Parts: sequence; C-alpha cells; structure tokens
Amino acid sequence: MKAAGKEVTIVMVEDDEGHARLIEKNVRRAGVNNEIVPFTNGNEALDFILGSDRSGSVNSDRYLLILLDLNLPDMSGIDILEKVKSNAHSKRLPVVILTTTDDEREIQRCYDLGANVYITKPVDYDSFAHAIRQLGLFFSVMQIPGQ
Repeated sequence: MKAAGKEVTIVMVEDDEGHARLIEKNVRRAGVNNEIVPFTNGNEALDFILGSDRSGSVNSDRYLLILLDLNLPDMSGIDILEKVKSNAHSKRLPVVILTTTDDEREIQRCYDLGANVYITKPVDYDSFAHAIRQLGLFFSVMQIPGQ
C-alpha cells in the first residue's frame, strides 16, 4: 500500500499476542507487505503515532494505517481513537477497530469518532482481508494536495 508514492506503515495496537499473530498473518494473506509496527499498550502506540509530546507533528510526512483493539491494559482504544482523530496532523489517518466488543452503542461511538472500519473478533478473516484490500485501494488512489 502506498499513499502519494510513499509506503504506508501499519500500526497494530493489540495486547493479545495470539490475536496479533493472526492479524498479521491475514494482512499478509491479503497481499499487503507493508511494515507492521506492533504495540501492546496505548501509551507506546500514541508515542509512535503522535510523538512523545502528543503534538502529532511527527506524522507530517508519514502515512499510517492504524489497527486498533479497544481493550488494552493501560487505556481504552476509544481514548486512542479520540486522541488520533482530534489531532490536526493525524485526524485523516485510517483507523480499523478490531475488538471483541459487539455492543451497538460502542460500535456507533467508534464511527462517530471517525473510525473507518469496525470488525468484531473473532474476526471473519475474509471480511478482514477485504477491508484491508479496500484500504489498500484507498491508499493507492489517494491524492495529497499539491502533489
């Protein structure tokens, strides 16, 4: 996957090692060979996505796709989603929620906050692969102003 000719880095925020391995396997199975940077807690992921100062300026020349679990040991994935989507530098980054929670209110809240895709675990990997391919298509046609 590329955006404006640059490689897209996949940020996977998932504390369950077994789920993380399955997710990576299915990203690869979908034909996506981009770098995957794994995190098992929210603070480390936010340091990477927004920088340790949380300004978000670290993202000015990076293209990230975030795969986000909602149930993390140190904070809620909802908190991460809110921080990413309320930051001027990261608000347009695509976020795929991958979680065991299938509560309708929670799903709606994630979409209201700007999540692009919400997938419930255990994941239907055909749907997951399709969603990842669609995001790859999105990146391949995305134009950056002034490019």
